[in-house]
Amino acid sequence: MNFPIYRMRRLRRTGALRKLVRETELNASDLILPLFVAEGKNVKRPISSMPGHSQLSPDLIKKEVASVYKLGISAVILFGIPKKKDEKGAFAYAPNGPVQQAIRVIKKAVPGLIVITDVCMCEYTSHGHCGIIKNGDVDNDSTLKALAKEALSHARAGADIIAPSDMMDGRVGAIRETLDRNGFSRIPIMSYAAKYASAFYGPFREAAESTPSFGDRRSYQMDPANSDEAIREVELDIEEGADIVMVKPAMPCLDIIRMVKDTFRYPVAAYNVSGEYSMVKAASRKGWLDGEKAMMEMLLSIKRAGADIIVTYFAKEAAALLKKGE
Repeated sequence: MNFPIYRMRRLRRTGALRKLVRETELNASDLILPLFVAEGKNVKRPISSMPGHSQLSPDLIKKEVASVYKLGISAVILFGIPKKKDEKGAFAYAPNGPVQQAIRVIKKAVPGLIVITDVCMCEYTSHGHCGIIKNGDVDNDSTLKALAKEALSHARAGADIIAPSDMMDGRVGAIRETLDRNGFSRIPIMSYAAKYASAFYGPFREAAESTPSFGDRRSYQMDPANSDEAIREVELDIEEGADIVMVKPAMPCLDIIRMVKDTFRYPVAAYNVSGEYSMVKAASRKGWLDGEKAMMEMLLSIKRAGADIIVTYFAKEAAALLKKGE
């Protein structure tokens, strides 16, 4: 395969040729749009650090998901923002909480849209941590009971997929056992299996109102320096009953996405997180890069790394561009 007999540029010469031999395709159906559900009616609170996104009450989410579905996006994932919080995050499993309301609204309005629910305590606790605090730290085992109750409340409301993001040890098993015991064995679990303690989550803290009031989350989220640990985390979640495994954040962890896909051959999701979104938006506003091209290159690279599913705040914009290019 030596030059000049073999010329790599032959198949790059035209757009049609490039498309013919393209190895990775990005589709709207690969994308999941995160939505932030606020209590009340006619509530729309723009998120300053994430232009284009807002906290929405269930009645306004009804309008949002209709447009999402028309774009060919396969699913949304819901995060709840309650009016009241307490130390144990009890409102996370309230039958009429914001997420539970939104599930029912969405399934009635757009039955074909997959509704995924984030299961964690951070949006519901007064201290902003992902579990129940004992002796100044998150207590793993007592948190499992609360997470299982939250997951069950989502399943009862009509959720299609449960997605625990807390990073407590054993939470997938606890949720699987609770769902199965209560007649929800058909509900898949998409676990945040390898979730790193990342600086790229910053804007999400504003969106979900979940900034910890003390300390940080490094005692339960993964150290960004570790990769072998990610494989152990994913393996444990699969053994406990996870149906889809997620890597978060996406862009700093493309190597982890590939390792997970190659090792397990399981459905792999990747979370293109708030900081990744906001960086592109900020640079685009400054005129420092082409926002649309950067967005599509970013999403394509995540897919190329091995992700089957991409959770992204770019979902609607990307889907619209993909639809335009059909």
